[in-house]
Amino acid sequence: MKLSEIKKILPTLDNVEFQLENGAFVPEHFHVTEVGSITKHFIDCGGVIRNEKVINFQLWNANDFEHRLKPTKLLHIIQLSEDKLNIEDLEIEVEYQSDTIGKYDLAFNGKTFILQNKSTACLAQDSCGIPAEKQKINLIELNNKASSCCTPNSGCC
Repeated sequence: MKLSEIKKILPTLDNVEFQLENGAFVPEHFHVTEVGSITKHFIDCGGVIRNEKVINFQLWNANDFEHRLKPTKLLHIIQLSEDKLNIEDLEIEVEYQSDTIGKYDLAFNGKTFILQNKSTACLAQDSCGIPAEKQKINLIELNNKASSCCTPNSGCC
């Protein structure tokens, strides 16, 4: 989800709720402690220099159990970050701590913001020696093919 998308959604909501893909909700007393821009400048294992840039939201739980972040307040925080940091309309990445700090993509299901699990991947599979995935064949199919062409006196052997 891009920053412009969340800015359109927030005014339509009564509450801001975040949910993990496993169904668990971020506790309703969470804070958004950071909104900013993160740039990652790196080289992949194939030697290609890359730049990635995302908008970062950091969610945090404190022991102030009565706290509730309203959509207008989050919209204000976003607008302040745009004014002060000149952030662009980029994809949003959310940091949220459970056992460790996790990074998530952001989606919306019509009511709740969904923290979508991210995973790592090789960006240069063609140049770093990862073998192509082999075609999977069901052994029973292999047996049927063999029996249809290799029978005694068929001349295939």
